[in-house]
Amino acid sequence: EWFFQVSQEVLNPMYCLFEYANKSNYCLQINAASSVNPDHLLYFRFVGRFIAMALFHQKFIYSGFTMPFYKRMLSKKLTLKDLETIDPEFYNSLVWVKDNNVEDCGLDLTFSADFDVLGKVESHDLKPGGSEIAVTEENKEEYLSLMTEWRFNRGIEEQTKSFLEGFNEVLPLQWLQYFDERELELMLCGMQEIDMDDWQRNTIYRHYTRNSKQVVWFWQAAKDFDHEKRARLLQFVTGTCRLPVGGFTELMGSNGPQKFCIEKVGKETWLPRSHTCFNRLDLPPYKSYEQLLEKLTFAIEETEGFAQE
Repeated sequence: EWFFQVSQEVLNPMYCLFEYANKSNYCLQINAASSVNPDHLLYFRFVGRFIAMALFHQKFIYSGFTMPFYKRMLSKKLTLKDLETIDPEFYNSLVWVKDNNVEDCGLDLTFSADFDVLGKVESHDLKPGGSEIAVTEENKEEYLSLMTEWRFNRGIEEQTKSFLEGFNEVLPLQWLQYFDERELELMLCGMQEIDMDDWQRNTIYRHYTRNSKQVVWFWQAAKDFDHEKRARLLQFVTGTCRLPVGGFTELMGSNGPQKFCIEKVGKETWLPRSHTCFNRLDLPPYKSYEQLLEKLTFAIEETEGFAQE
């Protein structure tokens, strides 16, 4: 839960360290405007270490990064195709250049690019003297390669370097050599879809049985919840709304593998309580489905931060 709660803060775009990739892609990437904070490089080094610790301890974080960012963690070369998910308009413009004769179109392209940072437009040469070098069919591939590299690095070279330095202090590259970027995403973010059958199969009970009326009511409520409320229920009990790649059978507690547990505790006037270290829900012996639904809904919607134990 600590990893999940801290990541919710440090990765919050409101703090200007990270931003969403675009209006339709809510994966995170480094924000070029983060330099407004004089200590931003120290923060990025910390975040790099923090993300590596989450990977090492197999803990989930609140939000995921773009695929190109995961490739950076793995020191993989970024390609033109990688641009498609983070900047489709820019990607399409480069694909057009690739597929058409730039000399016939009269575009007058040079090896330079403009970039707007905090309202200030800056010109950048893609190579020495680039603003004086025209793009031709002969040198077009070099232009596309340099432009792609620049788009991924523009304004965030130092931030990326600090992040990776912190990351590699905890996890040397050799540790990650057998993973690809999608596996890295799953390891950090888990699965967001909740399989109710899998959940029920991998739940244990204390002082209840699977046929106890309160247990039957609990599963009825969980099945009736929409995805968001179901995720809140999971987070309330386990500390995270994400699941391991193997589903509920691989759910972890503070001392290793720990199945989801529902225990009969308290009086019907009590609210449900959670023990996130043990993935345990204390469910009082409510007298009706309506009473259970009311108390459970209040508990998961009004609880924020660390659980009681």
